[in-house]
Amino acid sequence: MTHRCEALVVGIGNLLWADEGFGVRAVEALHATYVFPQDVVLADGGTQGIYLFDLVVSARRVLVLDAIDFGLPPGTLRVMRGADVPAWGAVKVSPHQTGFHDILGLALLRGESPDAVTLIGVQPEDISDFGGSLREVVPEAVDLAARELAAWGFHGARRTAHEPVEPLNASALALDAYERGRPSPEDACRVGDARVLASGVARE
Repeated sequence: MTHRCEALVVGIGNLLWADEGFGVRAVEALHATYVFPQDVVLADGGTQGIYLFDLVVSARRVLVLDAIDFGLPPGTLRVMRGADVPAWGAVKVSPHQTGFHDILGLALLRGESPDAVTLIGVQPEDISDFGGSLREVVPEAVDLAARELAAWGFHGARRTAHEPVEPLNASALALDAYERGRPSPEDACRVGDARVLASGVARE
C-alpha cells in the first residue's frame, strides 16, 4: 500500500443527534483554527463507517475525533493511543465503533495498519436529542488534537482573524447554518412524530 498522506484527522459523527456530532464539529473547528502542512489531511468522516477504509489506510498516522461512552461525566475528554484503541472491541465505546473498529481490524489483517492511531473522544451528555445542538466541548478537543499533531511533528499555524476557510463539507451543514435553520423545541418533535405519539396515548 502506498501511503498518500503523513497524517489524517477524521471526525466521526451524526450532526443530527446533538453530542453525536462531536467528531465532525471538532474537526471543523480544528480546520477553522489552524493551517497544517500539506501532508496533513482533515476530513469529515460523518457516518460512513467501513467506507472510510481507503482513506484510513492511506495515512501513516490517524487521529480520530468521536463521541464515546465510557460512563464518565458528560463532557469528559479522553485520549486513547495505539493498543488502547482496540481493533476488535468487546465493549461498544462509540456509536460508530462497529464501522471504524472494523476498519482497524481489516487494516491489521491486510498488513496496512497506520503506524500510529489516536482517538480523542468526549463523553456525550445527550445523543437522543434528534435535531439538538452540540454541547460546548469542542474548543478543548481542538487544543488536544493540535498538540497530538505537534507531537507527531506536524505543527499547525493559527489562522488570522476573518481569514476565509474552505469548508470541509456542504455549506448547509456548517454549524452557523445548522443553528439558524434548527426549529425551536416548541416547533420540533425530537422523540418521534407527534401525531403517532398522540394516537398511541389515545389507544391507551
